[in-house]
Amino acid sequence: MTREEKFKELARKNAESKIGGGEKRIEAQHKKGKLTARERIDILLDSGSFEEIAPFKMHRTKDFGLDKEYYLGDGVITGYGNINGRLVFVYSQDFTVFGGSLSEAHAEKIVRIMELAMENGAPVIGLNDSGGARIQEGVLSLAGYADIFYRNTRASGVIPQISAIMGPCAGGAVYSPAITDFIMMVENSSYMFVTGPNVVKTVTHEEVSSEDLGGALTHASKSGVTHFTYENEVVCLQNIKTLLSYIPQNCEEEAPVSTEVVARDQSPLDEIIPENPNQPYDMREVIDVLVDEDSFYEVHKDYAQNIVVGFARMDGKSVGVVGNQPSVLAGVLDIDSSKKGARFVRFCDAFNIPLLVLVDVPGFLPGTDQEWNGIITNGAKLLYAFSEATVPKITVITRKAYGGAYDVMNSKHIGADMNYAWPMAEIAVMGAKGAAEIIFKKEIAEAENPAKKLDEKIEEYTNKFANPYRAAHRGFVDEVILPSQTREKLIRAYKMLENKVVNLPKKKHGNIPL
Repeated sequence: MTREEKFKELARKNAESKIGGGEKRIEAQHKKGKLTARERIDILLDSGSFEEIAPFKMHRTKDFGLDKEYYLGDGVITGYGNINGRLVFVYSQDFTVFGGSLSEAHAEKIVRIMELAMENGAPVIGLNDSGGARIQEGVLSLAGYADIFYRNTRASGVIPQISAIMGPCAGGAVYSPAITDFIMMVENSSYMFVTGPNVVKTVTHEEVSSEDLGGALTHASKSGVTHFTYENEVVCLQNIKTLLSYIPQNCEEEAPVSTEVVARDQSPLDEIIPENPNQPYDMREVIDVLVDEDSFYEVHKDYAQNIVVGFARMDGKSVGVVGNQPSVLAGVLDIDSSKKGARFVRFCDAFNIPLLVLVDVPGFLPGTDQEWNGIITNGAKLLYAFSEATVPKITVITRKAYGGAYDVMNSKHIGADMNYAWPMAEIAVMGAKGAAEIIFKKEIAEAENPAKKLDEKIEEYTNKFANPYRAAHRGFVDEVILPSQTREKLIRAYKMLENKVVNLPKKKHGNIPL
């Protein structure tokens, strides 16, 4: 073969590797409203930055007729490129090749990308669109999944890992995204479940559709498995870029800093808390005024809505915000909100993102459902996460901070660096009415007018305890401030804490209550 023929052979193979399972299958993919694996990479990465790795790799299976069907790349495109100039590693499963099913060779390509990402300290992004394990390969495909799970676990807390579910993700395939930091799903075209509707019907006799069982909206609102959902693939891919703008390349670096900081009018904060302590308000309104304009990027928006978590910027620098939400269940902590908050806090701590905690919490949600399903263990997850975190941690008590929930929500006692309270803050073991009924039970019962006596005792308790000053006298609150002063105080405090160093006791790892 001449040199020119060799060059032509290379060009032919390159062209072949680009078309995956062929034009008919690409057309079928488009008819479903889905992009191809390569189109997704083109949208995700900076133009012209993608460098593909192992485009000619093929499976090595001879059984069940596979020796007559080979495709270059074997159903997954892997490589590296840039997003807004920053290095990332990416794999994109190709549904046009064997339904994107995972083989030994397919898994090897993904593992290689993950190892390169770890060695070079850069995020890894998985674009999942796969029918699951390639059945014809038997245990080899199962071993391939386990190899990926192992790398996911090793990479956890070292580099950011993002999973975008662009189609089916079923069986063992779901566990790789579950170990990663963030999962994104596309509405009406992606789903995740361990066992599909047919198996569910056989075992439990339940009739359920793929969408209801494991669709984007189900996992966003009911299970909390997915952190974000989007109406189409393009919006999903664009939001991966947005998410990356708040987080660093790896655990050794800091998040990118924005230079676009506009001065904000803080006066609305002085009016935002209702005079009636039992009247709700939206904590998102507090967040939107406090942080840099239009910088709040909410995570897990549709799950456990009694707590709000997300990324924002303060003076151009990334922070993780955790806030009780008084407009949903009065901002009470329960099982789901504790898990949601703990997961987010641990991510921020792993990647050097300071925490801002906004507290308006009346306590933990009572009831048999909560107790029987483990509110004790799950509430302890949030407590553990805040206690373990060594990044700068600042708390602002906007209104209520009652009972054990006061302790859990990043109190001074579990390692908060700075604690502020607004003048209307109430820091106490419980609400004034409940406290008065317990403390003055005998007096109220013996009074001529028990209702009037109760009101008097409620007012007495309120004046003594339902304020921020007893905590401030003890130093549990560093300063009582006007709401409109908060942003300036936070910016100065974060600046002061920039070089904070905390050395944890030597250990292999803690035993978080799971």
